[in-house]
Amino acid sequence: MTDRPIEGVDTGVPPSGAGCVECDAAGGWWFHLRRCAQCGHVGCCDSSPAQHATGHFRETGHPLVQSYEPGEGWYWNFATNELFEAGPELAPPASHPADQPTPGPAGRVPDDWARGLRQ
Repeated sequence: MTDRPIEGVDTGVPPSGAGCVECDAAGGWWFHLRRCAQCGHVGCCDSSPAQHATGHFRETGHPLVQSYEPGEGWYWNFATNELFEAGPELAPPASHPADQPTPGPAGRVPDDWARGLRQ
């Protein structure tokens, strides 16, 4: 990715919250989080039971997500299946709170959570 404006990226939009929007609404849980680079929607990754980040791409066509995990800054392009090790800096915060467990959120992750992961 470059420093010039990129279609599908809005660096001024904050994330929608500290966790997956749909999982939070349904009382579910996630493995890792992804943030839409265009609208800020935070959804769960494809290893999570509900795969809401991919669902958001399918519903909206917003192709780029950034990892929403502490210490990670890579991007994934759903439209082209490309990984980018870095990209533009999005509006803060850059990740979910560092004290939020993975998987998360605390109190909603089942004891046998690893069985719920998707390959």
